[in-house]
Amino acid sequence: MGIGTVTGRAAFLRNAQRIPVGSLPMTGKEALRDEVAEKVRLGARLSALTVFRNDRGAPTLLAVLSHPSSGELEMLQAETGGSYPSITRDCPCANVFERLVHEQWNIVPEGHPTLEPVRYPRGNPGTARFLTIPGGCTHEVAVGPVHAGVIEPGHFRFQCHGETVKHLDISLGYQHRGIEGMIPGAPPNRVQHYMETASGDSTAGHALAFCLIKESLSGIVAPARAESIRAVALELERLANHIGDLGALAGDVGFLPTKDYCGRIRGDVLNLTAAICGNRFGRGLAVPGGVASGLTGDEAMDIRERLKLIERDTVSAVELMMATPSVLARMEGTGILPEETARSLGLVGVAARASGIPADVRNEFPFGIYRFSQIPVCTWASGDCFARASVRWLEVRQSFSFIREQLECLPGGPEKVPDGPMEPGMMSIALTEGWRGEICHMAATDESGRFGWYRIIDPSVHNWHGLAMAMREQEISDFPLCNKSFNLSYCGHDL
Repeated sequence: MGIGTVTGRAAFLRNAQRIPVGSLPMTGKEALRDEVAEKVRLGARLSALTVFRNDRGAPTLLAVLSHPSSGELEMLQAETGGSYPSITRDCPCANVFERLVHEQWNIVPEGHPTLEPVRYPRGNPGTARFLTIPGGCTHEVAVGPVHAGVIEPGHFRFQCHGETVKHLDISLGYQHRGIEGMIPGAPPNRVQHYMETASGDSTAGHALAFCLIKESLSGIVAPARAESIRAVALELERLANHIGDLGALAGDVGFLPTKDYCGRIRGDVLNLTAAICGNRFGRGLAVPGGVASGLTGDEAMDIRERLKLIERDTVSAVELMMATPSVLARMEGTGILPEETARSLGLVGVAARASGIPADVRNEFPFGIYRFSQIPVCTWASGDCFARASVRWLEVRQSFSFIREQLECLPGGPEKVPDGPMEPGMMSIALTEGWRGEICHMAATDESGRFGWYRIIDPSVHNWHGLAMAMREQEISDFPLCNKSFNLSYCGHDL
């Protein structure tokens, strides 16, 4: 895994490397703001902006910039006192991070345009001040937080002129669980449970990020066979959710054959994950040091054969939808998010790639088996609902191929190495590519070798504002389709 390096006012790490907390250089608040804004302008991605207490107990602002061109993660830190100059006006992707800093630490980003709550850790969700557009020709539509079926709670406030949406406010935070606050001092097995339930449909992505953090801080490396099985689980998770989303998009435009078939096929993919570890969502599979459930040659062959049937059915169902003019007419040109807007908001994952941004952790900051077996990045240029559906479909085809390749050529050797204690006073950052996009975990150990603090950035944190922007100048009746084309996590956002 190795140790990161310090250069000037910043520390540089590779994905899942570690660095002594005491070696991080300190810079000024203004210098940190200027550095972040300039490097994002030049192509870096703001993966995280958070606060922790340093060894003197002082609140310290920590920015993590990911540099796709070099594969490096850059860390900048500055003591804040009670305030610091806001980054958001020069760098819109910092917006939600700075609101979280203010909400959780009562530290003021001076000059921030709006400091509405994000997660409401002290209660009172739904108290946000919503933008209103004056005039007798506009009206307001409120949706949620309670929705039909099993949808998680979230409130959407539309400002409309006739049927056209002029502005959408999204207010979440109705189920704040305080996961990050329960991790310091907790034993690793309990922390792993928190990771697997951070966003239940992204169990493999978050669990793997935690394992990379724990292994980095413990100085161990998972064996190659385990890394291959972990990647199979991650791609099965991508398959299940992308296929389910394509079916749901078909349902939103009234194309029932693909909707019904994809709902069944998603279950078939989940059953493959259960065949590996006994749980359809992959819980308990990835553990620090490797995997808890291995695969025999016969089991791998059985999964490959079942995967062939699933791929055949998926191709039939999805290509039927993608070749139907009425479906294309409904998705093309709906919910357009231009590349420039997606970049300024710092979008990740499918939402970014559908706007022409080739952001994919597996390619930019490879981890595990992806260091040796790459998956091509799938992009589309139009930034509309059709683009987000097309990127999913391209990725489904790539994941089928990747899983088949891994199962045919599983490395030999052990599936797990002994876990070890974490080294005190160390910090690590791990990125994985969940099915929604970049998952970022950050952690530091205290003097006893336990977690002193832990931060989780789900891709939905980056992408919810993208949905709001995609709805501008759209018919309000397009919201279900646009919302499903992003399919963001409520609980992953509300940690």
